[in-house]
Amino acid sequence: MFQDVVDLRDFYQTPLGAVTRQLLRARIREMWPDVRGQSVLGLGFATPYLRQFRSEAERVLAIMPAGQGVVHWPYNEPNLTALADETELPLQDYSVDRILMVHGLEGSDHPGDMLREAWRVLAGGGRLLLVVPNRRSLWAQLERSPFGFGQPYSAGQLSRLLRNHSFTPLRTARSLFFLPLRNRSWLRAATGWETFARHAMPGLAGAILIEATKQVYGAMPVKNQRRRMPAMVPVTTTATSSLSRDTTPE
Repeated sequence: MFQDVVDLRDFYQTPLGAVTRQLLRARIREMWPDVRGQSVLGLGFATPYLRQFRSEAERVLAIMPAGQGVVHWPYNEPNLTALADETELPLQDYSVDRILMVHGLEGSDHPGDMLREAWRVLAGGGRLLLVVPNRRSLWAQLERSPFGFGQPYSAGQLSRLLRNHSFTPLRTARSLFFLPLRNRSWLRAATGWETFARHAMPGLAGAILIEATKQVYGAMPVKNQRRRMPAMVPVTTTATSSLSRDTTPE
């Protein structure tokens, strides 16, 4: 079950959410240092991590699952988000170069179908970057952050899941080594703790990041007969005015 989009949005407006975004966004950027001329799709609730790509990517858009809900993004700019069934994306085959999936896979009741759709819309050799809760971390045990909801994974489980759906895992990284405490003094020290624990205590990581490439050989993963292609549902400013009063326009 997906966490409600309003709860996700509200989390990233808190001090804990702001530090989470800062540290995880830096790790994502390390893995994707250059997306010039490419199309980037955010799946799940990836908008807190997409802004950094907008100045260089050919285009950036976000699709939020129907079970989660959708909010307008970017704040005070033309909308780039849409609501869709995560297993029936309203995009053409081979239409995007990179997919960033955050707060997505762990909430889906059909993670295999979600990965099949990611495979379908990715261009040949396209890259998928998954960000999911680490099942061995304290983050996965506490509901004070979105990483405490849904199905957490280990790196080995993610790798097998990707291989079973025609992706080749390339590399794995970890982030969110600081404990998810709301104490402001602790949050100010989070960056230093992150640097230390990343090397000294890798098992503490709250999030696992795994990058995979689309296998372009062999048959496309088998899926039940598709329903007719769903229509894209844009978010209008009027429909979301009460939800888009975001004090942190990320």
